[in-house]
Amino acid sequence: MDTIIKILATITIIISLLLWVPNIVFQQPSFLWILTFVFSGIGLLLAVSIKSKVLIIGNTITFFSFFLVMFFGYLLDFLTTQLF
Repeated sequence: MDTIIKILATITIIISLLLWVPNIVFQQPSFLWILTFVFSGIGLLLAVSIKSKVLIIGNTITFFSFFLVMFFGYLLDFLTTQLF
């Protein structure tokens, strides 16, 4: 049972990362990134249930990925406008 939950928690990380592809890679505005909160939340619950630290950290990072992307995007924009 633990291996099935581990696989599902890993799949939620992968799905959460793939939901960012239209916005970041293709530069197409898409609201799919909102689903990262849902999938990462489910993955976080699954990871906590099997007490896997790596999966807990991975799902937590993908849960807060919106804020990380915004931070690095604004940081990159600030640095490029200040340096060039």
